Amino acid sequence: MRRALVLADAAAAEGDVPVGAVVMDASGTVRGEGRNLREATHDPTAHAEVVALRRAAETLGTWHLAGCTLVVTLEPCVMCAGAVLQARVPRVVFGAWDAKAGAAGSMYDVLRDRRLPYRVEVVGGVAEREASDRLQSFFELRRDAD
Repeated sequence: MRRALVLADAAAAEGDVPVGAVVMDASGTVRGEGRNLREATHDPTAHAEVVALRRAAETLGTWHLAGCTLVVTLEPCVMCAGAVLQARVPRVVFGAWDAKAGAAGSMYDVLRDRRLPYRVEVVGGVAEREASDRLQSFFELRRDAD
């Protein structure tokens, strides 16, 4: 989670929502990482999770990320939860809960939905205060600038 928080800080420094993500293999080796790049790339799908999943798939030479864990500073949204399921990632660890758009237990529970063919182990609230503080500070600064 420490690396994901550093990536979140880098996103904020470039004017994007401070979210960072890493994909680790079963041994704990980072295989892909990402941060929000929506503003930098003008790509609505450039969420930290999607960027990290793409980089891990490239590194591992497969889209099938079985045995990996996604660690992200903010609860994944519906799009990112779908990407996790498509990549067959068995575990997601996240920091801050997202009561407005979270899809890992707060607003929706896509990752553990029994109607879907794959379910993911979800661990939320890891370094929650650190992740939440970054988000809160970022949005307070944006409101003050407006």
